[in-house]
Amino acid sequence: PEKLARQYQEGGAAAISVLTEQRRFGGSLEDFAKVRGEVSIPLLRKDFIVNDYLVRESRAYGADLILLIVAALSDEELGRLYQLVIDLGMQALIEVHNQEELERALAIDPKIIGVNARNLKTLEIDKSNFSKLLPLIPNGIIRIAESGMSEPIDGRGALIAGADAILVGEALVKSENPAASVREFLNVANS
Repeated sequence: PEKLARQYQEGGAAAISVLTEQRRFGGSLEDFAKVRGEVSIPLLRKDFIVNDYLVRESRAYGADLILLIVAALSDEELGRLYQLVIDLGMQALIEVHNQEELERALAIDPKIIGVNARNLKTLEIDKSNFSKLLPLIPNGIIRIAESGMSEPIDGRGALIAGADAILVGEALVKSENPAASVREFLNVANS
């Protein structure tokens, strides 16, 4: 993972998402620590963060951002964990999948909201989620489009729908030249 991370940074990535969820995705905190030691850009810990311990653990491992999935948390948990994230000097990517989750997310006044095109139940991608939800996020909140970024043109579509940034995963991991792939995504996004 650290070699990939170096290539992402060389390609111009603004931040790197590191999966640490082991059971479903095969990630680990050891991977996160290795990546942290290799790059200087912000790191997002991508996991199912559901309690204070995991937030504090993220800080201890050097996370700059953590993922908080609205669908996995009660309103009380979301608010409490978000405040802890801020108190510890990090930021949170608040992930939503539908309008109801977006309304819940907005109640905590977040700085960053991610709209995920992947249905958590079916795992299918619906890129129309971007055009439905991104415009509903108020100005002043960073809007991230997540999932479904198979090729650079997908990123362009998300930006047109209102995203400020995109989270690209599998397309970069599988790339033969990740640094060049990051540059391609950036070039299409900025054209």
